[in-house]
Amino acid sequence: MIIKENISLLSYNTFGIDAKADYFIEYSSVEELQTALQSEIVKSNRLLHIGGGSNLLFMKDFNGVILHSAINFIKKVSEDADTVMLEAGAVVNWDDFVAYTVENGWGGVENLSLIPGEVGASAVQNIGAYGVEVQDVITEVNAVEIETGETKNFLVEDCQYGYRESIFKKELKGRYIITSVVFKLQKQPDFKLNYQHLEAEVLKNGDINLQNIRKTIIAVRESKLPDPKIFGNAGSFFMNPVISKAHFNELLVQYPQMPHYFVSDTEEKVPAGWLIDQCGWKGKQIGNAGVHDKQALVLVNKGGATGAEIVYLAEQIQASVKSKFGIELRAEVNYI
Repeated sequence: MIIKENISLLSYNTFGIDAKADYFIEYSSVEELQTALQSEIVKSNRLLHIGGGSNLLFMKDFNGVILHSAINFIKKVSEDADTVMLEAGAVVNWDDFVAYTVENGWGGVENLSLIPGEVGASAVQNIGAYGVEVQDVITEVNAVEIETGETKNFLVEDCQYGYRESIFKKELKGRYIITSVVFKLQKQPDFKLNYQHLEAEVLKNGDINLQNIRKTIIAVRESKLPDPKIFGNAGSFFMNPVISKAHFNELLVQYPQMPHYFVSDTEEKVPAGWLIDQCGWKGKQIGNAGVHDKQALVLVNKGGATGAEIVYLAEQIQASVKSKFGIELRAEVNYI
């Protein structure tokens, strides 16, 4: 176990915010985590568990303890003629996990290539892209209860997954720390390519297979998303809003070219990036915070931005979209 005091969190958040924490504890096993949770440092301080920091925006220094996992493994739990079950430690880089499955010919997460963050956070956020969500392949989530230090196994149906939602973000928020996740992958992949023009893009790279799907999605994401090492960012800053069919039909009269995705007979999803772009924000900058010039859904640290600057920009964007479309954008990023 590693314990540090007064540590900079600059390398632990992809926005590149130079906040500091009173204490930083990194553990490499469930047992070390249980020991840390019983320590006086943890019991007497505010606690925050972080993953890769790709979904966090630090508003100021953190007065308390930052916990971070170093549980790093991928192992085969079981397999049959059609499927393979893999368990991955919480700190495993998500895209490294996707690469591992594709290299082995196992389908299910290839559409989620190049999403930033770690495996543990993927199960909290229910990450998704190109018509696939991680809940589609998760079977179990293993965790430790913060208060008692007891281990608990959550089946996928226990996790109450929804669009960028889970029980770990709602009633169990701050009560459990995920230590590993079990995934069910397919040996004969069922490709999901009906999102936007994905199939046509894949065919430009040759046959439809796991490797070409991953290659295509990486190329598309890299063309739209800035490298956090150059411009700090958290990927998509806002969730795509789901609105009522009645509201959607009203907007469609005014904006017949508005992109949209069917959710149910009563709801429709509208891309947040399109809404922001229509409000004229793409490429705009306030202070050291800006909107990416290739993807309006991404807010970036242009250099030296504070968390407060990023939030101010986000609030101005939300107000614009609310005024123009009557839609409230929700931040996907957590303000700390």
